[in-house]
Amino acid sequence: MFAEIIAIGTELTSGAKLDTNSQWLSLQLAELGIPVLFHTTVADDLQANIDALKIAAGRVDFIFVTGGLGPTLDDLTRHAIAGLLNVDLVEDAASMEHLEGFFVSRGREMPERNRIQAMFPAGSTSLVNPVGTAPGIWAEYPRQGAMPCMVAAMPGVPSEMHRMFQEQVKPLLPGGDVLIRRARINCFGIGESATEEILGDLTARGNDPEVGITAHEATITLRINAQGSNEAECLEKIDGARKIIRAKLSEFVFGEEDEELEDVIMRDLVKQGKTFATVEHATAGLLAQWIAHVPDATDCYRGGNVSVSSSGSSEISLKAQAEDFRKAVDADYVIAIGGEAIRTNESGRLISEIPIVLIGDSVRTQELLTWTGNPAITKGRTAKCALNLLRQELMKKSEPA
Repeated sequence: MFAEIIAIGTELTSGAKLDTNSQWLSLQLAELGIPVLFHTTVADDLQANIDALKIAAGRVDFIFVTGGLGPTLDDLTRHAIAGLLNVDLVEDAASMEHLEGFFVSRGREMPERNRIQAMFPAGSTSLVNPVGTAPGIWAEYPRQGAMPCMVAAMPGVPSEMHRMFQEQVKPLLPGGDVLIRRARINCFGIGESATEEILGDLTARGNDPEVGITAHEATITLRINAQGSNEAECLEKIDGARKIIRAKLSEFVFGEEDEELEDVIMRDLVKQGKTFATVEHATAGLLAQWIAHVPDATDCYRGGNVSVSSSGSSEISLKAQAEDFRKAVDADYVIAIGGEAIRTNESGRLISEIPIVLIGDSVRTQELLTWTGNPAITKGRTAKCALNLLRQELMKKSEPA
């Protein structure tokens, strides 16, 4: 059994809004063992909507539609499903009563146009929307020589769609023969191609579990997807891949799932009973901002010294600033990021150079970071490199003697 998700709305095809519904639905369906083969996005055009539904009905067993169930003239989902089924729209008394009650409860008169929301393709079933005016639609599209294709249409408003899926649609879905479970392992200090080379066949397409690699501002994330007849089987496969990844990538692995470098560092600092502070020039307080969002920050973070000037560019002066600030706030460690110096290389390409320093009782580490490419991500990459210096030092301290 396979599914297709159709997101309807010109605001999506025009780029004015981002389609997050399809991502959320894909994850929910994977939990049920229903893999999604296609994501389709369609503008508010009736014939285009009908065509998209017909194409989907010819290649998958479930169609999940989001959007286009409102009362305005550009809300065409109910008309498109009627076109797919080749039936008329008919009024559903229970849905009309719900609509009228919704407006009465808010002390408002229901606009005449909202009555269209109680109209459904003949033979379909309405799906109750307890938090909005747009009921959903459940329909079956008959197919010769095959099981009917199930069609579930839900509102485009995420909060309404989430609840309708969980309460109305999910109970109507059969459990798939195969479950899918996922895990993420995060790495830093190694590139995407080098990661793939080290992991070898583990990242080959078609494996079960399948391991994919993505990169974002120098963080490498390994995404493990495992299939099985039950959850225990999936988790066993994930655990096997996790052990291989950790063994092969070793010190490059810093966390899992949503963990960021600052989360891991804060946890290790608290565990070791250490404190730290930050000095920032080129990153203009980005590091301090990240740290402030970590729950354990107040237990180990002594504060930050932020300047947007270009002073402190040299490693020597930056070390002096770090030493002075460390004494002032009585911290065990100070991470310092200097000012950015930009030069042009022989080929005319801009090169960004930023020094970073780590100061502690028994450590004086300094590096000169050299960046090329997109300047928009320079701050993020620099802040992560600075954090990684402290992470590496804390790893040494935690290693058995």
